[in-house]
Formats: sequence, C-alpha cells, structure tokens
Amino acid sequence: MNDSSSRALLEKLIGFATVSRDSNLEMIAFIRDFLEQHGVESKLFYNDARTKANLFATIGPHDRGGIVLSGHTDVVPVDGQAWTVEPFRMSEHEGRLYGRGAADMKGFIASVLAAVPHFAGRDLRLPVHLAFSYDEEVGCLGVRPMLAELEKRPHKPLLCLIGEPTELKPVLGHKGKLAMRCHVKGAACHSAYAPYGVNAIQYAARLINRLEVIGEQLAHPQHHDERFDPPYSTVQTGVIRGGRALNIVPEECEFDFEVRALPGFDANEVAHHLQDYAEAELVPRMRAVKPDTGIRLQALSAYPGLATSPESEAARLLAQLCGSNEFGTVAFGTEGGLFDQAGIPAVVCGPGSMDQGHKPDEFVTVEQLNACDAMLKRLADHLAQ
Repeated sequence: MNDSSSRALLEKLIGFATVSRDSNLEMIAFIRDFLEQHGVESKLFYNDARTKANLFATIGPHDRGGIVLSGHTDVVPVDGQAWTVEPFRMSEHEGRLYGRGAADMKGFIASVLAAVPHFAGRDLRLPVHLAFSYDEEVGCLGVRPMLAELEKRPHKPLLCLIGEPTELKPVLGHKGKLAMRCHVKGAACHSAYAPYGVNAIQYAARLINRLEVIGEQLAHPQHHDERFDPPYSTVQTGVIRGGRALNIVPEECEFDFEVRALPGFDANEVAHHLQDYAEAELVPRMRAVKPDTGIRLQALSAYPGLATSPESEAARLLAQLCGSNEFGTVAFGTEGGLFDQAGIPAVVCGPGSMDQGHKPDEFVTVEQLNACDAMLKRLADHLAQ
C-alpha cells in the first residue's frame, strides 16, 4: 500500500475480522507482505490446524537481544452489541477512529507497522522485534509456541513492550487469571421423588456459594495490594448450565468460574480448595444416594500476573519513552506475564483506553495514535544510539 501512516494501516487492519473464533491468516499475510516491502523477513508459528498464526520479525542485528514490540491480532466478537457504525470498517468522527480492535489493540499494531520504515532506515545497535499473536482474547493461548522458541535463542530479547491500551501511561503490573469449569454429575428422577435423586444444580449451588466464601476471604485487608483495583484477588462465577424440565431432578450441571489473582498469589489454591471441599463434604453425600455421581474440575485457561520492578532496566526505558515514571497497574490481563516467565521482562504501554475495549463503537483517538507514533520514533532513536 502507498500510504504507510498509522491511520491508513489501522483502517486496513480493522477491515480484517479477526475474531478469536475465526482465522487471522489474512491479516498475518498482509503484515508479512508489508514487512517484505521494507526488506524485513518474518517467521510464522501456526496452530495445529494451520488456521491461525503468530508472526515474529527482527529489524537490525540478529546477534544481540533487543526490544520486542508485542500485540495480539485477535479481537472479541461484536455479536449482540448495538454498534452505530460498521465494526469492521474504520470510520472517523471528531478525532476518533472507530472499529472493532481500534483500541484493543490494532491501533498499536498499526503504529508499529508505520514505524517499520524508521527502524529499517536506521543503523540500529540493538534490534527491534515484532511479535504478533493469535488467541490472546481467549486466555493468552496463541503466543506460547512463539515464546517457546524465543526461550531457546542464544540472544534473548532484553525486554518486551506489550502495546495494550493504557492511554500511553507506563504500566508494570496486572493480575493473573485462572478459568475453570466445574462438572457436577447427579442422578435424575421424577421431581415427586426428589430425595431419591441427586440434584446436580443444588450441589453446584453449594460449590458456587463456597467460591463466594473464598472470595470474601481473599478480600480481607491483610491480602490487599493497593497498586491494583480492586486491591485483592477476586473469584467470580460467570456461566451456569443445567436442568431439562422442572419436574425432573437435574442429572447434570456445570458452571464456569474465574480467579483474577494478584501477582504472587497462586490461583490454583482456589481450585484445590474447592476440590477438597467437594471431595470431603459433597461427594460422599451424593454417592450415598447414587454411587456413580461426582464432581470434576476442568482447567480452561490460565495466564500469570505481571509485576515488573520499577527499578528494572525495562521500567527505566519505558519511563524514558513515555516521559513519566508514574508507573501504574491495569485490571485486565496481558501476555506480559508469559513473556516474563520466558525470561523476557515485560512492560505495558499502548494507545487508547480499555474503557473502549470490548464495547460497541470501540475507538482510539487520532491524538493517541499520533502520540504512539512519536513514542516509537523515540524508541528508534534509542536503539540507534
């Protein structure tokens, strides 16, 4: 394309309907072609079905660490949302650029691509790496095979900048997440003989109530970390399914719950506590009525929290790029904790606000996009010094 400005690139990127349930390969092919036009080679990391791919590229020397600029290509669905503009066609009004992914987080990817000519045209002493992933929105799943290879490299990147929307304020921390599904197998019978069955919904209700008690314990002030909002780990049940008719004791019930864990708290403790409660208190009562009943927990997804030190080299560079050392945290998760686990310190900073993310009429402002462009030019200057 002739216009490689961040605005023009964002318009193109929004046009790819990369909802997590669908393929991102068309967008990845566009990015790969764009990079090739500027003399930059890239490597793809496919999922098992080869319907999605991560992209990794390096600009500058390959024999040293450098800086990773990371963004996810997938977006959340628009189903059931009351959009007043076309979600997968960018529109502009009063300095706002509208479209699904404008803030979360194609705006950042557009700025990164717009900066490619600046990076490629400089004699960089340290490389810049581009890492674009799939399936971030469904549990930070897609980036993992790409990180597995980065861990093996002799010259591991020095730090990773995750471009999630923070209004370009420097962020060093976020909570981790564990998503679980609980299956309750009861025993059906006519509701007139309810005591002779095992009501799966009622046992699920006891488990959900137990999760609420655990959440109340985690909210005690001694567990608080005031850097976060809310300042404690949380437990929430979000989905429940069960029952077929009012006059049938339900045989099956399942529900999904999540733990949003402060850095340093192992969210699996909640799952272990629930499993222990089920096996000690509930399963014996169920099996006293019907032996083939039970309760089973299934992990759906998980990613770690992030807590980068304000004294780290990554934090110092972020402060330099942003012009601020007022470091914050965010409530939402990112792939940053996974990069950190792979030995690549991570920070979070990107254009737009998550107040617009996942909502109808999502937007990023032109001002924020321009400011991100300027930040990346400062990064190019830093890497060329």
